[in-house]
Amino acid sequence: MQKQRAKGQEKPKMEGPSFIPTLLLAILVLSCAATNKLPLVILVLLPILALYFLKTLWLNPWLIRRKLRLQGIKGPKPSFLYGNAWEMQKIQASMKKSAENGEFVAHDYTSTLFPYFEHWRKQYGNVYMYSTGNKQHLYVNHPDLVKDMNHCISSDLGKPSYITKRLAPMLGNGILRSNGHMWAQQRKIVAPEFFMDKVKGMVGLMVESAESLTRKWEDCIELQGGKTAEIQAEEDLRSISADVISKACFGSSYLKGKEIFSKLRTLQKAISKQSFLFASHAFGLISTGHQKKIEHLEKEIETLIWEVVKERERECQEENKDLLQLILEGAINNDVGKDSSKRFIVDNCKNIYFAGHESTAVAASWCLMLLALHPQWQDRIRAEMAQVFCSGSGLDPDSLHKLKTVTMVIQEVLRLYPPAAFVSREALQETQIGQIVVPKGVCLWTLIPTLHRDPNIWGPDVNEFNPKRFANGISNACKLPQVYIPFGLGPRLCLGRNFALVQLKIVIALIISKFTFSLSPKYRHSPAYRMIVEPGQGVHLLIRRYGK
Repeated sequence: MQKQRAKGQEKPKMEGPSFIPTLLLAILVLSCAATNKLPLVILVLLPILALYFLKTLWLNPWLIRRKLRLQGIKGPKPSFLYGNAWEMQKIQASMKKSAENGEFVAHDYTSTLFPYFEHWRKQYGNVYMYSTGNKQHLYVNHPDLVKDMNHCISSDLGKPSYITKRLAPMLGNGILRSNGHMWAQQRKIVAPEFFMDKVKGMVGLMVESAESLTRKWEDCIELQGGKTAEIQAEEDLRSISADVISKACFGSSYLKGKEIFSKLRTLQKAISKQSFLFASHAFGLISTGHQKKIEHLEKEIETLIWEVVKERERECQEENKDLLQLILEGAINNDVGKDSSKRFIVDNCKNIYFAGHESTAVAASWCLMLLALHPQWQDRIRAEMAQVFCSGSGLDPDSLHKLKTVTMVIQEVLRLYPPAAFVSREALQETQIGQIVVPKGVCLWTLIPTLHRDPNIWGPDVNEFNPKRFANGISNACKLPQVYIPFGLGPRLCLGRNFALVQLKIVIALIISKFTFSLSPKYRHSPAYRMIVEPGQGVHLLIRRYGK
């Protein structure tokens, strides 16, 4: 058994502060009930339980905060049991009301989506502590500390347990959620499939999917009179991104995986309603009906994925192995038993299905939104493409690196609207970041858009769309290039970075070569946080064929 745990899944941990005393109480009650000593047992045990909960819910958090205070770290004063959760909800509600009254600049979404972080940052600086329930957090947005986190290769920093518990229905114990040996094991399987040499082999699939989208939009123009059409771009972008990940990683078409992607999207929205950013696992209670909906979606998704897996096993393909084949082989080689093997396969498939298409599609949506607002950059991209493809050649792996203007635009979009809003870590052991000793159990949070919009780093035009800042690469775009982290940082840097950037280049280049576009009057700028930051009410565009 110990050997299997070392090679496979990590030993499960009992979560929640009440497990040990509850088990103890149950044993004593059952053993003493027959002897009519139950009242005496309870009388003796109640003080023990009280001391246990006092230690878990008050003393331990107080000791952690004291260790941080002694290092000069300040923060808002927490209340007993709830920490700063109520204050966070109050600040959020106040900001929502003000935003509805039109008091804020629309693009300043850090102040509207995460107002408590900005509120405290102005009070306590770029490093401060706060609490949710009995969970202690450290907000870290100081550039030097972010750099140290980026260079930290220790496994002592992992994904926060109370957050990943909420994401379990969507991600299982796959690579996005796991820690330690399990994470390293999965990364070894998944990472090579997204190295640049493999991604170059996917370019043909990406071009094919993007061309299907341009044909669809051309048909929309014909159906709407032949000149201009109004489209809702983000759903079409999700479809082509899902099509690419289906074919490249799972050897099947988007039509086979369509139901999986649809249910994952529904599950994503359901989980996002839990407001897990300011609720600890002890107090983040949700309604029974909502929880049942999540559980039902989880089972449906797992059933659909397992059907894809079983179909692959029947095909027994040995040549041109894709990611699914490698996951299957990884489960076999890990020798963790039938049930654990199935969980290993399904969880990692869920991770790739979700992460492989959602963030890329959202980034493409923000790209089109900003290019619609700045048509001069559409013209610059077309001019560049005319030079690169003057001989009539099409998009291929060797020509993509020549699209400098497209690259600059994408980098600027990812600066202003990085799909991932946070880098979140938990100190699995006492860890040192810079000069700060982080106690075990503390969660660290880095707010990416705040780093990307710091005028001291990026200059006075920090809130403007200016791709020219990346003309000489990321290293020359700002004073401290280590704070540009749209794909996260450190050992857990997004594995799909190359995949996403290549696909974004292809999609943007092909759309602009075919169409000119502007924002529709229906467009409402309302960034929303649903595990990633996306256009809350979609991206409505008015499109025309280019040159007509």
